[in-house]
Amino acid sequence: MDRMSTVLTAATLAVGAALAPRAAQAQQHSYKRDLPADLVKQTTVSESDAAKTAAARVKHGRIEAVELENEGGRLIYSYELKVAGRSGVEEVNVDAKSGKVVSTEHESAKSEAKEAAQEKKETKKPAKPTR
Repeated sequence: MDRMSTVLTAATLAVGAALAPRAAQAQQHSYKRDLPADLVKQTTVSESDAAKTAAARVKHGRIEAVELENEGGRLIYSYELKVAGRSGVEEVNVDAKSGKVVSTEHESAKSEAKEAAQEKKETKKPAKPTR
């Protein structure tokens, strides 16, 4: 029976090792990502490293979305983290060049909806004709 236990333990470990990369990959992409390719090329910090930094900042937070944006000439990963039992989200901004947290802010559901409406309005503006 000892030989059988050894074989079963080895098989279980092998299956777990084979599935671990898939689980990690699924975890990486389990939230909404808005990462424009032209901006990603300019970063020196990977999104996954920035995600770890943002998640470490908010205790019991779960990342729901990330957006890479140029804010005043600074590349920023903007994370929205949800904490169970709290309304709204925690926004954590991480510098995409240094990997340091730039700011954190609690956004209520109301302010979050207002920001989304403003962004939608800005994307619908027609381009000015050039002459």
